[in-house]
Amino acid sequence: MTTTEVASKEAVRARRNYNFLFALTLLGLLIVLWVALSIATPNFMTDRNIPNLLRQGSLIAILALGQTFVIITAGIDLSVGAVAGFCTVVIALLLQSGVPVWLAIVITLLVGLAIGIFHAFGITKMGLPPFIITLATLTSLRGIGLLMTNGATISITDKSFTSFATGDFLSIPNLFWMVIVVALPSYVFLSHTRWGRYIFAVGSNPEAARLSGVRVQAILYLAYSLSAVFAAFVGVLLAVRLGIGNATQADGYELQAIASSVIGGTSLFGAVGSVHGPLIGAFILATINNGANLLNVNSFWQRIITGGLIILIVFFDQLRRRGR
Repeated sequence: MTTTEVASKEAVRARRNYNFLFALTLLGLLIVLWVALSIATPNFMTDRNIPNLLRQGSLIAILALGQTFVIITAGIDLSVGAVAGFCTVVIALLLQSGVPVWLAIVITLLVGLAIGIFHAFGITKMGLPPFIITLATLTSLRGIGLLMTNGATISITDKSFTSFATGDFLSIPNLFWMVIVVALPSYVFLSHTRWGRYIFAVGSNPEAARLSGVRVQAILYLAYSLSAVFAAFVGVLLAVRLGIGNATQADGYELQAIASSVIGGTSLFGAVGSVHGPLIGAFILATINNGANLLNVNSFWQRIITGGLIILIVFFDQLRRRGR
């Protein structure tokens, strides 16, 4: 085994140890929030509120997970909310046209894949910054979706489709199970495959990764495709939950996804992140929002708390980077 391979394995081991300890800290924070809210309001720990909280957090958790792949490469995807909203329109129109549910879902996910490929093409071939290309897509998809529907809302009348959102398995909401379905293969991919290691390598130093034989452009295509496909999947789940297709749905979800990923320990400077961190981060945000609503706290305070958490996490991330 070469010195480089030994150093690489040690770096991977150190990263996993850091992610594990950080995840335990986040989990502890989440438990503290749940205990505090249980004491503060009797309406929090109820059979009605907890499933609702899990449903609320599930969509953002999946978005945050897709966003994490991109942020680890030192990029950003501002379009995920717009992709989700646009995909509610796509699947609603397909179902309205009589397309079978399974085929409508597959087509919608392929639309997401095409968007992700477009983002990576703009970044790698056209030289556009990720911020610009994804911001342009955010604006464009909202407009395209509104043009496709003339600004109207498309109702989904297929009860077998929409009933999934209100169902549960083992007393756990179906939407939360979708988080697990997405998270498990994502964990294996990011932590136990060479492609996952390449994503971290590109985020750390793309030129060094290229000289080591990593196909940097292919990794960027992979990361942005995963982000967009996850966003399209959220669009499907959003259509399931609301029973409508509307391009304005999921407005602001991109900021919540980025916040969840950052709170979960993903570094905006790249090369640091995990699967479990953003998932816990998403449910921390969902808990804060849910608790604030139950306590009749002004919604503006929710934004202030979220912003404060982001500043705090990024500050400590900078301290950690300086200490290397």
